[in-house]
This record gives sequence, structure tokens and C-alpha cells, in this order.
Amino acid sequence: MGTPPQLTPQQREAALAKAAASRKRRAEVKAQIKSEELTIESVFTLAQTDDAVGKMRVKELLESFSGVGKVRAVVLMERLNISPTRRIQGLGRHQLNELRQEFMKPDMAIRPGRLIVLSGPGGVGKSTVAKQLRGAQDFWVSVSATTRKPRSNEVDGRDYFFVSDEEFSRMIAHDEFLEWAEFAGNRYGTPQRAVEDALRQGRNVLLEIEIAGAKQVKAHLPQSLLVFLEPPTWEELVSRLEGRGTDGAERRAQRLELAQEELAAAAFFDVVLVNDQVESVVQRLVELAQN
Repeated sequence: MGTPPQLTPQQREAALAKAAASRKRRAEVKAQIKSEELTIESVFTLAQTDDAVGKMRVKELLESFSGVGKVRAVVLMERLNISPTRRIQGLGRHQLNELRQEFMKPDMAIRPGRLIVLSGPGGVGKSTVAKQLRGAQDFWVSVSATTRKPRSNEVDGRDYFFVSDEEFSRMIAHDEFLEWAEFAGNRYGTPQRAVEDALRQGRNVLLEIEIAGAKQVKAHLPQSLLVFLEPPTWEELVSRLEGRGTDGAERRAQRLELAQEELAAAAFFDVVLVNDQVESVVQRLVELAQN
């Protein structure tokens, strides 16, 4: 085999630009699929004349449809005997027809996701459970806005949206929250639009919020499932709160008093889970979303 020809700087630059344009085009198409502007049939039609679309992997195409996801895409491709590396332009007529038929089935229609609201006393481990759940298939964990100061290990936009009191008040005035509540001298709220968009796309949504906020969500969205997270024992909760190291003695005493009141609210919730093992709680939440 001969040595491949060396590209001139101009040719290399042109090749890189072409590759970047193709990636951008495929990203645009996937975004249009997610927003339901394009159907699978319209993508097949585009692939006949648009080389960038034709070279999109079938796996990428299927994962772009809301309600399909990575796991379902793999299962579908295996059942239809489509290679994991197959591109749209490499599909045979029989495979194209089988994919068309799959997307005509009622169960391929986008179904609204399940809204699960997780609440419980401070220190019970809600944030830890939410972080673990972020990796679950077809599960979206909402990020709340808060006026409190970030802790040393928290990142803006990942753990919370940290906003000023003025900005939080503006968001309330513009009806941008699904719910909001004041807790321990700070305000917390769930941005409404992101939650509604995720549910419409067929994704299950977890809200990790305070008890007052959970009650607001239930009033506005009766179909939501309220889950109360309990500690294994009261002594365990006390140990967790005292071991945080982020509060002074007076603040810890206030949190313990508040925790006693919060535990009494468990009867209002649809499901009560004991947080004796994080992995078990996460698995149970996934199961609840699928029911």
C-alpha cells in the first residue's frame, strides 16, 4: 500500500472546515428532530441529497427522538439487524421500511414524562440521591434557583442557580417558577419552563425541593408523584446534620427542630422511602417513574 498523499496547509484547512460544517449540520438536524420539526421520513428524504445528513449514524438518529434514548435505540437496532456503526446512507431498502414501520407504532409516540418530587428533612440525603439519579436513562434532574450562598463544593448551574434577592424577586414577578419557598432564611424555586419542556419531550423529571414547594407542585400538577425521603433513624439524621461542618451550633439546633416538624409531613406524600442505601433509593425512583 502506498503512502497517502500529503495535504497542503490549504487542503488541510479546507478539510477541517468541511468536517466542522458537517458536524454543525448534523447537530441542527438532531435539534429539529428533538423539537418535532422533522420526522424520521423527512430525515430519510434529506439524507438522499444532503451528504452531512446521509453520513449521520443511525444510532445518533434514533437517540435524537424523544422517548427513545440510548438503551431503546440499541435494542431496536439489534432487533432490526442494523450495525452499531451503520450510517443512514448505508441502510438498505428493507431496513428503511422496518424503521418507518417502527415509528408508526403507537408505542413510539412521545408520551409525557413522569414528574417525581423528592422531599424530606434537611440532612436526609436528598441531594446525594439526586446526583446519583442524574446518570439514569431518560431521567432529568431539575436545577433549582436559590438566594443562598454556594457551599465550597457547589457549582453554579450544576447544583443550583445562585441568584441575588433582586433577581429571584424578578423571576417571581414574571411567573417563572413552578414553585418557590423560603427555607432557613433563603429562597428556593424551580424554574418552570425547563421542567415543562423536559416532560413534553417524554423525559422523567425529578424535583428535589423543600416540603412547602412539594405541596405547591401537587396543587398545580395533581399527576405529580410526591416522594418523602426518611432517615433510617432519628439518631442517624442528627449525626448527619452535626457532621456537615457548614453550620454553627445555633444553626444546627434550628435545623434539628425544623427536621422534627418536617418528619411529621410524611403523611402528605404519595410514597415514603427510607434512605438506608442510596443505590436502593435511586433504583426505586427509577421504578416509580416507569409505572
